[in-house]
Amino acid sequence: MSNQAQPLWQPTAEAIAATQMDAFRRHINEKFALQLADYADLYQWSVDEREHFWAELWDVAGVVAETRGERVLGADVMPGAEWFPGARLNFAENLLRYRDDKVALVERLENGSRRQLTYAELFARVGNLASALESAGVARGDRVAGFMPNIIDTVVAMLATTSLGAIWTSCSPDFGINGVLDRFGQVQPKILFACEGYFYNGKTIDSLPRLEEIVAQIDSIEKLVVVPVARSAAETAEAISALERAVVLDGFLETAPARELTFVQTEFNHPLYIMYSSGTTGVPKCIVHGVGGTLLQHLKEHQLHTDMRREDTLFYFTTCGWMMWNWLVSGLACGATLVLFDGSPFYPKAQSLWDMADEEGISVFGTSAKYIAALEKDGCKPRESHKLDKLRAVLSTGSPLAHEGFRYVYRDIKEDVCLSSISGGTDIISCFALGNPTLPVYAGELQCRGLGMAVEVWNDDGKAVTQEKGELVCAKSFPCMPISFWNDPDGSKYHGAYFDSWPGVWAHGDYAEITGHGGVVIYGRSDAVLNPGGVRIGTAEIYRQVEKVEEVLDSICIGQEWGDDVRVVLFVVLREGLALDDELTQKIRTTIRANTTPRHVPAKVIQVADIPRTISGKIVELAVRNVVHGKPVKNQEALANPQALALFENLEELQS
Repeated sequence: MSNQAQPLWQPTAEAIAATQMDAFRRHINEKFALQLADYADLYQWSVDEREHFWAELWDVAGVVAETRGERVLGADVMPGAEWFPGARLNFAENLLRYRDDKVALVERLENGSRRQLTYAELFARVGNLASALESAGVARGDRVAGFMPNIIDTVVAMLATTSLGAIWTSCSPDFGINGVLDRFGQVQPKILFACEGYFYNGKTIDSLPRLEEIVAQIDSIEKLVVVPVARSAAETAEAISALERAVVLDGFLETAPARELTFVQTEFNHPLYIMYSSGTTGVPKCIVHGVGGTLLQHLKEHQLHTDMRREDTLFYFTTCGWMMWNWLVSGLACGATLVLFDGSPFYPKAQSLWDMADEEGISVFGTSAKYIAALEKDGCKPRESHKLDKLRAVLSTGSPLAHEGFRYVYRDIKEDVCLSSISGGTDIISCFALGNPTLPVYAGELQCRGLGMAVEVWNDDGKAVTQEKGELVCAKSFPCMPISFWNDPDGSKYHGAYFDSWPGVWAHGDYAEITGHGGVVIYGRSDAVLNPGGVRIGTAEIYRQVEKVEEVLDSICIGQEWGDDVRVVLFVVLREGLALDDELTQKIRTTIRANTTPRHVPAKVIQVADIPRTISGKIVELAVRNVVHGKPVKNQEALANPQALALFENLEELQS
């Protein structure tokens, strides 16, 4: 990574001085009589002085709590660190600190419908639902699940659940029946919130047949609360009349006695959310996240790293099956307006989300790298067709954003935005590396490591390196580590997931590099790294080049065992009507070769009709590698399009 690269965007000195990040740096300097000159200094201080950092963040971010307790850090070990061991607080209370007439939530469905709720209305609605849940026997530690689209009712259900000290878990309604049973079946929810149908890509999808099966197979569900989305309340009531233990949302709310909304105060590490690993290598792991760690980390990422304020309108294109939903909803603690969208981002046209950005005055627009790449391939240029006058930040995650994606945003979306590629995951319900309104943006780089996170890149000898590729690790404990895995009494699954490589050090499973100016480049998942001739290659390095070839819409790259070595195999999905011939194969190889090394050039380039992805849109290199090698793929329910795996079976081209 050349240090001479020119930034694509740079904040002005005035803009930097106006950020909450820079105000925090000045606050630290004043309080501790320091002279931290810039973000690099502040970051180093936050890692060296973690206890001071997290304590100051608690105060500056205005955490609402019964008590913070005396100590910041008890046992400083991984796993098992004890942050704020004496604290008592409630997550929902922090997200509902504003109770005025400012719009809190805007809901937009792809069929054009729109609803909104003010902070005062949200508070009242959460109170009503919390009362109904309490009447239904939900108490501290119980699980409440949502099989729901990204709508207002889902946010209300999560807040009502967590106000009681109960645990929220969700997945999106596009999950197949086994995907739902693999998740909720493990955590045994008492109440299930579910929609009777939803809209996607111009179609109305009926959820009722799956609801019947879920309730029949998960005995713990005492009540199924059905939320009308695709039908009216009356039609929904009729449709579920024969469904066991089912009640329409309105009917459920009518049972609630009127009461004041109160917030059960819990310890810092009380379970808040159960999240799920993608489950492409077996039954999904149930990752339990705590109240305090999630809250503190999200406040840090929203207020400091995204510079979010009350006047902002935050949007993230996500489903309730992806951790970005949980991240988005925490924006309520900043008092911002959140835009919830459910449906296909390309329906009815490629510009749909940008129309919405103008209509709602979105200032922070979050999406996936895949969406940005698809927009570019579609020739979409929002800059020419839309005002986007409020837009000041674009966030991208899900997979590494290619250099071309960075350039596309500045060329064709908006010149003056802070484009933040962010990376972390379900495992930490947040980011290890992310954006920063005080730093320049370089193509292909995440701007910085997150405050308070001792993120390093280690080589095979376990030594920290910069400007060299290696394993992304976190060398010191941090508050948003999972508190446990569900159904893992001895902690062996949890330990095996992150701490097998280096005892007491979190190994995240990303192949990465820290650049000369403190940015981070992610080259792909460590377990998908290619190894031709013993040289480690991150798949993102190859995808970056393939994205330049306009005939190619999508690609996936694996290492195939061949002879005594591994050879690189690239599968490509081409634009409609195109067939892979020698000329196009040569063009792909030449493009890769011109910008990488001979080892990156695929031995085989093969056209396929589709590429398997998880429900949250990530390509599954390991699953394809297993199919190519004739090994089983254990959990196909985790895939959005499992039928695509068959395209990689017994390919003649791979026999020679």
